[in-house]
Amino acid sequence: MFGSNFFLLLLIPTFVFALYAQMRVSSAYAKNARIGSRSRITGAEAAQAVMARAGIRDVEIVRVPGHLTDHYDPTNKRLALSEENYFGSSLAALGVAAHEAGHAIQHKVGYSALKARMALVPMTMIASKILPFVMFGGFFFGFSGAGLLLDIGIMCYLALTVFHLVTLPVEFDASRRARVELVGLGVIERDEMPGVSQTLNAAALTYVAAFVGSLVNLLYLLSLRGRD
Repeated sequence: MFGSNFFLLLLIPTFVFALYAQMRVSSAYAKNARIGSRSRITGAEAAQAVMARAGIRDVEIVRVPGHLTDHYDPTNKRLALSEENYFGSSLAALGVAAHEAGHAIQHKVGYSALKARMALVPMTMIASKILPFVMFGGFFFGFSGAGLLLDIGIMCYLALTVFHLVTLPVEFDASRRARVELVGLGVIERDEMPGVSQTLNAAALTYVAAFVGSLVNLLYLLSLRGRD
């Protein structure tokens, strides 16, 4: 059976993988943000077209500040695009906008994984707020002498790991829908799709890294509990 030292060593490549994922998405986005689409349709227009084709008329599209701050808010039925993707007509902008519209479609059709992720959000937010204090206390006092602290840390990482696991099919499915809709609507021609796919695939890697990171930390804390 693997010991705690083994999982502690795994934290190093996990951290490196997370850095690689962030570098990959930044590089892919920067590259394809410089490639304009032939249609010259903006991200906001593309998101509107994708949702309209799915019969979605009650989702507001808004622009938000920041870089890659794009997201879909199912509670308020709001699709938020960063200004570079709201106004941009690059392959990267269209891919990101259509991806977020894919989440709106998931919401409309009652996609089970999205419903599960929405249900997990409150618990995940609580775990995220508690975890920094738990980890600080664990490193300061030592987990071996703080059974309750260790148990709380395990529960927090369990919640985060489940959330990140459920997030994977949600994100992969949204990207699949984005690719299909962009080509089907004629927003993107097939020979332009590699740039869109490169951007979306790189973004998906960050979600994989988040899941792996949570899982390794969970296994590490469980290994400490096994030593008690």
